Amino acid sequence: MAENSILERLFHISKRGSSIRKEVIAGLTTFMTMAYILFVNPAILGAAGMPKDGVVAATALSAAIATIIMGLLANAPYALAPGMGLNAYFAFTVVPFTAAVLATKGIDGVEPWQIALGAVLVEGIVFIILSLTQVRSAVANAIPMNLKYSIAAGIGLFLTLIGFADAGIIRPSSFAIEFNTQAFTEPAPLLAILFTLLAGALMALRVPGALLISIITAMLVGWIGNVSNPPEAILSTPSFSAAFKADISGLLDLGIAAAVAIVFTFFIVDFFDTLGTVTGLSAMAGLMKKNGEIENLDKMLLSDAIGTTVGAVLGTSTVTTYIESAAGVEEGGRTGLTAIVVGILFLLGLVFTPVFTATPAYATAPALIIVGLLMASTINKIELKDPTESLPAFLTIAGIPFTFSIADGMALGFISYVFLKIATGRWRELNPILVIVALIFLVYFVSLPRIHASITG
Repeated sequence: MAENSILERLFHISKRGSSIRKEVIAGLTTFMTMAYILFVNPAILGAAGMPKDGVVAATALSAAIATIIMGLLANAPYALAPGMGLNAYFAFTVVPFTAAVLATKGIDGVEPWQIALGAVLVEGIVFIILSLTQVRSAVANAIPMNLKYSIAAGIGLFLTLIGFADAGIIRPSSFAIEFNTQAFTEPAPLLAILFTLLAGALMALRVPGALLISIITAMLVGWIGNVSNPPEAILSTPSFSAAFKADISGLLDLGIAAAVAIVFTFFIVDFFDTLGTVTGLSAMAGLMKKNGEIENLDKMLLSDAIGTTVGAVLGTSTVTTYIESAAGVEEGGRTGLTAIVVGILFLLGLVFTPVFTATPAYATAPALIIVGLLMASTINKIELKDPTESLPAFLTIAGIPFTFSIADGMALGFISYVFLKIATGRWRELNPILVIVALIFLVYFVSLPRIHASITG
């Protein structure tokens, strides 16, 4: 690649050991693993009374804008979109609570989902302020290396769990989850298993684009075999019926305590989910320095904060950095060009939504499972002989998938790390910021029942 090419000057592709071809393949792969959000997010938010066509456009456009900003501002190969979990909290907790309060106060003519969007908008503005003051990056750089490696490994197991669930390999049980005894006889999980093995074989043979090949082939086989339905149409007209509806004044009508509780819960989950995701991805992508600092972290976090704010204005729940970006990183994505490709594909999603949303979960599950393996490989970098290091790391690794929350898993690790260092007289090894974060998490956990009570009434 010519040293003076526009792409090289913008993204330093050669310096990071990548190529335009790798970046494009990485972008395609990341998009394919997270394109499901174009279907899932409208379904979840639509259940809260939001116009589905408007949410489709808001999802695609907010993801495109936030991801392109990530690529241009932070030169990072990470994609953003409305976050799973946060959209469920938005639709099934905040909106019903808001509706109940409005009914109690006799307030008519106000849509509860618009007030919920107002809470997301406030959260986004707070994030931007914290990002500009470098508070978020200071917190990230205070995390010890062993905890950073454990966050990456925990996210890897989390991805694998999502992949197993998407594929139908596991299912809910009276205990928690169990193996689907029909996984080798039902078409969808069987295809997921077969194409996981195919992707592994292609990777072993060093075939470029192994994960993308697996996704596309599984999708086509499923369509041909009537396991899933191909798209009924090619094009669709975007609608922006959910845009510019965020209602901050309505949020204040709920009362200060309720408003603060809603915004704080959005804030704490998004803050640490994003922090954990970026940390894990950066360790995997080689964007973490030897001292544990992450290259361009301030700009990554600012991109995420802008994404949340833009998403609220367009009409969707909190936008956050996606752990599925790890699929593109595995394919060789190392620069913002990967993010630009993802952003462009999300823009296409505005008019080609039927095609993109026809990608079945069993086709993307193999990529999640294999990337889970690759991210979990950071376990071998963790200091295991020192219990003050290994136990917090283990609690983080186990906590992320078992609680189905990156933030909660990190909290278990942070609190236990600080406690063990103090209990063993090694408090001098603690970073003051880490102690403060651990205390915040502890207060959050202790206050959680009260927060839920204030929200749910």
